[in-house]
Amino acid sequence: MGCCKLPMIKRTQGAKRRPTMKKNSRNEKATERSRAQARLTVGVDVGDKRSWFCILDEEGEIVVKGSLPTTPNGFKKQFELLGPSRIALEVGAHSRWISEQLKRYGHEVIVANARQLPLIYASDRKRDPVDAEKLARVARLDPKMLCPIEHRSVKAQRDLAILRARDLLVGMRTKLINAVRGLVKNEGVRIAACSSEKFPAKASEIAPGELMAALAALLEQIDSLNQRIGEYDQMIVHKAQTDYPETARLDQVSGVGALTALGFVLTVEDKHRFAKSRDAGCFVGLRPKQSESGESAPQLGISKAGDGYLRRLLVNCAQYILGRFGPDTDLRRWGLKLAERGGKNAKKRAVVAVARKLAVLLHRLWVTGEIYEPLRNNRSTVKAA
Repeated sequence: MGCCKLPMIKRTQGAKRRPTMKKNSRNEKATERSRAQARLTVGVDVGDKRSWFCILDEEGEIVVKGSLPTTPNGFKKQFELLGPSRIALEVGAHSRWISEQLKRYGHEVIVANARQLPLIYASDRKRDPVDAEKLARVARLDPKMLCPIEHRSVKAQRDLAILRARDLLVGMRTKLINAVRGLVKNEGVRIAACSSEKFPAKASEIAPGELMAALAALLEQIDSLNQRIGEYDQMIVHKAQTDYPETARLDQVSGVGALTALGFVLTVEDKHRFAKSRDAGCFVGLRPKQSESGESAPQLGISKAGDGYLRRLLVNCAQYILGRFGPDTDLRRWGLKLAERGGKNAKKRAVVAVARKLAVLLHRLWVTGEIYEPLRNNRSTVKAA
């Protein structure tokens, strides 16, 4: 207790009395050192094998700079005993485990989207030590300029890996099918359009016998890929129904299946991350670029920012909605009106616009839990009439 007196300690003869302020001065120096360490700012340019770092003090002077192995042990030796600091690193393949490890040491970690910082990615003097120093200086002045990102949860990332693995197999199957079509064309044979599942059997019937020695292995691989992709499809449907029941609200929309619904939920992850559903279109890069200067405001293409895989899924859904098999909905009518305006790229613009509107619609259904009405606008028009 503060009011209790400490017992008197008998001093031996000849012993000198210790200055009472010496202990306090040591404590003050230790406190100042810890405060100085807390004000350190670190920039880390992460490489696949080695990473470069630069540590700045509160005045912006370089304290130390160097490199370390891109391993958990390498980051532990360098940053475990460092006082609480602000550490900035670029997003990448290693950024997840590095950020989690540094946070356990008590550091403030900023995972930067370097593509939003031309000072780094567009520099004509791009070197790892220089990039690490630039990261540290920007993080010291204004961390918001780094456009910080938040990693997905471990579960969401692992579940999303199933969708991406399926996408790789689909890409391989497409290349094999195109290769077979090209090989038989040299013999004057054209394979009619058909589904990927029926392609191996149809190609075997039409292809010349002399070519079967070259095509047999390719057709076997296509058939095997069809089976593996089917297994992934079943896995995706099961996971959507069991682990992510909210996807049932999204696949009410025609053209949106379990694959797109699950991909949207896993990529966005937090439905409350947007202040308004309209931001969902910008999140996947389906908004137009802007380059206004004075009275000049040219019309540019979409930004293509964000997750490219989710953007591709939404565009595929939009193409189905506007295609000949798409059912009659408000979204289809709106897209067809855009396509009717004419022009060289009218259909492409309509597809992108429908994909952007579809992202907004999916997020709105997810947040509100409403039942999707395909012809809601038509019903309102009828009531008004």
